[in-house]
Amino acid sequence: MAAQSADSLHTNALVHEKSPYLLQHAHNPVNWYAWGDEAFSRAEREDKPIFLSIGYATCHWCHVMERESFENVETAAILNEHYIAIKVDREERPDIDAIYMAACQAMTGHGGWPLSVFMTPDKKPFFVGTYFPPRNYANRPGFPYILDQIRLAWHNDREKVKKAGSEITKQLSRHVYPTNGEMPTLPPNILEQAFTRYEQSFDEQFGGFGSQPKFPSPQNLLFLLRYFKRTGNNAALVMVERTLQAMRKGGVYDHIGFGFHRYSTDRYWLLPHFEKMLYDQAMIALACIETFQVTQNALYSSIAEEIFTYVLRDMTAPEGGFYSAEDADSEGHEGKFYVWTHEELVQHLGSDDAALFCTAYNIQPDGNFADESTGTQTGENIPRLRLSIEETAQKLGMDAAELRMRLSIMRSTLFDIRERRVHPLKDDKVLADWNGLMIAAFAVGGKVLENAVCIQAAERAFAFIQQAMTTSTATNGERLLHRWRDGEAAIRGFLDDYAFVAWGAFELYQATFKVEYLQAAIRLCDTMLEAFAAPEGGFYLTAHDNETLIIRSKEGYDGAIPSGNSVAAFVLARLGKLTSNEQYLQAARRTIESFARQIQAYPTGFAQMLVAHDFLRGTTQEIVLAGTAHDQTLTQMIRAVAETYLPHAVLALNTTHNHELKTLVEQAQYQTPINGTSTAYICENFACQSPLTDAVALLAALAAL
Repeated sequence: MAAQSADSLHTNALVHEKSPYLLQHAHNPVNWYAWGDEAFSRAEREDKPIFLSIGYATCHWCHVMERESFENVETAAILNEHYIAIKVDREERPDIDAIYMAACQAMTGHGGWPLSVFMTPDKKPFFVGTYFPPRNYANRPGFPYILDQIRLAWHNDREKVKKAGSEITKQLSRHVYPTNGEMPTLPPNILEQAFTRYEQSFDEQFGGFGSQPKFPSPQNLLFLLRYFKRTGNNAALVMVERTLQAMRKGGVYDHIGFGFHRYSTDRYWLLPHFEKMLYDQAMIALACIETFQVTQNALYSSIAEEIFTYVLRDMTAPEGGFYSAEDADSEGHEGKFYVWTHEELVQHLGSDDAALFCTAYNIQPDGNFADESTGTQTGENIPRLRLSIEETAQKLGMDAAELRMRLSIMRSTLFDIRERRVHPLKDDKVLADWNGLMIAAFAVGGKVLENAVCIQAAERAFAFIQQAMTTSTATNGERLLHRWRDGEAAIRGFLDDYAFVAWGAFELYQATFKVEYLQAAIRLCDTMLEAFAAPEGGFYLTAHDNETLIIRSKEGYDGAIPSGNSVAAFVLARLGKLTSNEQYLQAARRTIESFARQIQAYPTGFAQMLVAHDFLRGTTQEIVLAGTAHDQTLTQMIRAVAETYLPHAVLALNTTHNHELKTLVEQAQYQTPINGTSTAYICENFACQSPLTDAVALLAALAAL
């Protein structure tokens, strides 16, 4: 008999949750529970194993498994009778996801979402996988078959099941908690080793690293820019520029509405998985802004500005925070919102303009990509540039400015038409850590591009986190909450929340020189040191007073975004230099050293931590600008610093009445205006250069650093 489908009459406990991902499953026939005591108590009481499903709202294969299995009433009946089923949003609970993803990688050699975990009532995993199809297919077992086999093992071979859970838990613990013995140190040439690895994996023809799929991984580009700055090796800059240019031309970029999709399924950056993540927008924007500083090529500043346009238009809550993501799917099909047929473009643009648009954006009558799973042409097109606008104009014998203007008008027309389509789901929860990254990007972008709107967006978002996502108690002081949605903030903050928001606060100080942002960065770092520090160096993902899980994770490896430990080291190093706080500097060094063994084994997996290491191991500059607010010379000096690529410098602004700064930045007590004239001080290697009172001279001095 054919399986029945779920209908709207089904309701489970997830209906009371705030997570968009959990709410997507609130009407499955599966009797889902959220992670909590009720589910674990029932599993213990009824002597049932737990099926834990972890995913996120914009995960394509999570949607597929839901349609195929969790909406199937027969499969749901098996789950409901023999298991306690728990749903977790990995973005809400990265601590849970980190543990069970590590288990999946240890047991299977790979990972991904949806993450499917079978575990004992005391939370120990004994069988882990990712997506399971609705029936046995090739060498992949179907989900009902898996459910049946584990049910039999649970009843007939319980001791073996429990032993497997205990063994994998011990293995995870050994990975997190170091054994006794001397910690290794990083070799002096670790940055060179990392650079060599990047050279070996770089795709010279299409940019990016490796073959396929290709992820943006902007932290790689941030490292390579610093390597270029330190060494002058132009190959590092070539890798950065070729990658950014290829991404901007490709279908992984939304040429109609701006912003980047999650990653490219192919080598050419053409066919993406279409979800858009806030953290990708933030990190790519940072890489573009820094590349603009290095090259002064307006292409990179324009990419950042377009990303900011997208985030302000589509990803900013009225309250000021930034939403998390937009889904890949609409109307049940991935990418449907973003693709075009040739006929549609002719209909909307007219034959002449459509011909021009199709030439520029590689639009083909029979479609310009094949379906990822079947390999067949779909007749649809993903706009992408095969050539730059200038190259296309030359090929067509047109003026580049005219072509750019005409394409911009067409883009605007198509955007208005696309807005009338059914939009993908927007994951409208606000996460503190991802907001910290976006705040940093807006702050740096506003500073470098002289864009007051960006600065205002960063300040509004930071104010929102302080007002809506921060609690204060007599016992624990000021603490962050991880998630806000629909008027409710919840879930105690994780390491990434503190590290990333501290990064945002630090960049806001560097952009605005408002001391309250420097004070906020200090408070956040102090809480990290008090509540998250590991004895051997580095930081746990969870605070000492967070929920107790089977292990307390400690991660340094960069995934889609830099790890909390990498950013913590980066922020502590810069904050320590600015405030002359040796505790911060030592904590940054110990964080890096605590991951030395892993970094040596796979340096390109720790790009952001190597960015912090690069800052700490070489010459750094402490710059103090002193003068009267709104003085023209001081304004010119601020501009000179902003437009110069200074990855190894920290900056303070010492104005006449800024007494609070003098308590935080030691140099500000004596590095003051000379004879009432705005003055710049540059110190490095524990020595200061002669003070400068001319902005042109400062710009020349900065260029020599």
